[in-house]
Amino acid sequence: WPLPAPLPGTVFLSTRFDPVLLAADDFQRCAVPPPASIQRSVAKRQAEFLAGRLCARTALQQLDQLDCIPAIGEDRAPVWPGHISGSITHSTGHAAAIVGRKAQWRGLGIDLENVLSLERAERLAGEILTPDELQRMALIPREQIALLVTLTFSVKESLFKALYPIVHKRFYFEHAEVVEWSASGAVRLRLLTDLCSEWNHGTELAGQFAVDDGQLLSLVAIGA
Repeated sequence: WPLPAPLPGTVFLSTRFDPVLLAADDFQRCAVPPPASIQRSVAKRQAEFLAGRLCARTALQQLDQLDCIPAIGEDRAPVWPGHISGSITHSTGHAAAIVGRKAQWRGLGIDLENVLSLERAERLAGEILTPDELQRMALIPREQIALLVTLTFSVKESLFKALYPIVHKRFYFEHAEVVEWSASGAVRLRLLTDLCSEWNHGTELAGQFAVDDGQLLSLVAIGA
């Protein structure tokens, strides 16, 4: 478990992979049928898909003895068994999946990102951060900016993955803000839009994150 606080009742699995090593028969050998969209894609995308689905299948086996590979839904999100919440992510050479039962976890979202360089973070801050987040960024030491911008991007991706299956409504970077975060890996988010009667403007959620080998992993989990 790579994050600060374990989630009881979940299974998290990750793997390392090298897209250059992908062979023509890897999907068949792993018993993972590639969807048409993946068959048409480049080797890097194929390797990411395969690595992520292998993590997901093994996690489902460990959680519930399920032999299942989540399909790609029309909304591009993984299609999980009806009683399961889950999330898949990948970044350079690294894929991961988390699963849990909906009776315990209504929504699970994870996201992996390469930590941005300081120059790139400063360039992208205006696209990723809200005006209030930009004001708070101005108050922190410059050497923390790359981590903050990467975290804000990643944890909002995790928030979307956790909430979208519940609200069935798309929302974007400007529709949530990071209110608070700590070096220990805790982060607090606030919705800036009404998604439904339960999830409305001002609702706050907790998340967590960890940085390892130049990559940031974030998680948002919504209890039942």
